[in-house]
Amino acid sequence: MNGAAQHGSTAIRDKTAIVGIGTTNFGAVYRDLDPERSAYDLGMEALKHALDDAGLNKSDLDGLIVVRIPGYTRFAEMLGMPHLRLVNVLEGGGRMAGVALQYATMVVVTGQADTVAVVYGNNGRSVGARYGGEGSRMPSPDDTGPYETMYGFTSPGAAVAMMWHRYQYEYNAPDDGLAAVAINNRKNGALNSNAVFQKPITYEEYVNARFIAVPLRLFDYCIINDGGVSFIVTTAARAKTLKHPPAYIGATYAASNLNHNYHVQDFWWEACQDVSRRVYKEANITPSEIKCAEIYDNFTPTIVFALEGFGFCERGTGHEWVRGGRIELGGQLPVNTCGGHTSESYMQGHALICEAVRQVRGEAGARQVPNADVVQYNCASPITTATILHR
Repeated sequence: MNGAAQHGSTAIRDKTAIVGIGTTNFGAVYRDLDPERSAYDLGMEALKHALDDAGLNKSDLDGLIVVRIPGYTRFAEMLGMPHLRLVNVLEGGGRMAGVALQYATMVVVTGQADTVAVVYGNNGRSVGARYGGEGSRMPSPDDTGPYETMYGFTSPGAAVAMMWHRYQYEYNAPDDGLAAVAINNRKNGALNSNAVFQKPITYEEYVNARFIAVPLRLFDYCIINDGGVSFIVTTAARAKTLKHPPAYIGATYAASNLNHNYHVQDFWWEACQDVSRRVYKEANITPSEIKCAEIYDNFTPTIVFALEGFGFCERGTGHEWVRGGRIELGGQLPVNTCGGHTSESYMQGHALICEAVRQVRGEAGARQVPNADVVQYNCASPITTATILHR
């Protein structure tokens, strides 16, 4: 971090680090549907990669948090580790990536466990998961019951489309206001051998793509896919002894905006502002010091909402701010350097955290941001989170 005078709470700052990351091959599993492949299998593969990446053995773990994987008991049994100091399971949902990282951090800081693995597994594509449409009800932690479905809101995409439409009205955003975001994700995905989609798209391809839920087009949507992701959190002291340079957790905070439906009228502005004030203060940085941002993007509007809410640009200007290469590699703030959820794979935030670690380590290859010593992961959603990672 910078050498400025320290201020604010230091309850979490720099006491933990992410020391191991692992993912499955998203492109390969997208092309190879396998209904027999379970979320447990995918999570286990990712955890093995994370352990190898950290130079750890499974016996070094004393904490386990599984996400979207149906049960921690079976997963621990498959791992051969029935005795753990801390074990928990979180529901599937993009907001849970930041929450899981937060839990792991707090567990280590408070001494409940020393080395915690977060493991995410999702076999949604192989088993035909649907996030909307006639006769379906989207898998979601939001119990909206029939109140939205009766009006055709069977998917989170419809809710975000409604939010973007309101945003367009309030801030005069044009029809192509999301083009730069979608194009950037695909451009970065083309540099990522693990991404599902590895071909850039043009402006013409974006604007001519079919609408899914007006005003959102095909390229504004994430990719339903199978996959596994894991990252391992331990103490800062232990992190210094392991295989890779640590990605220290400078700060991590959350705030909620919970309603009887997914969409909110302020685009999670207040929640983002609440988190921003706390996360930047504890990490002792400003948004201008962040070298790149990995932003949860189930749909492209959430990137614009987050950029505004977390202080990278003025409220209502995000649709203009993303233009002109500002969020591309080489721009002022590279965003979603792995391709994000619309190009790499929809792993509900978890793979974006792994990409943040790669950037901090300097291991992102052709998509590496120079001197990426401070990186932010954030998620604007009903549970808004942000985490600052640094060298």
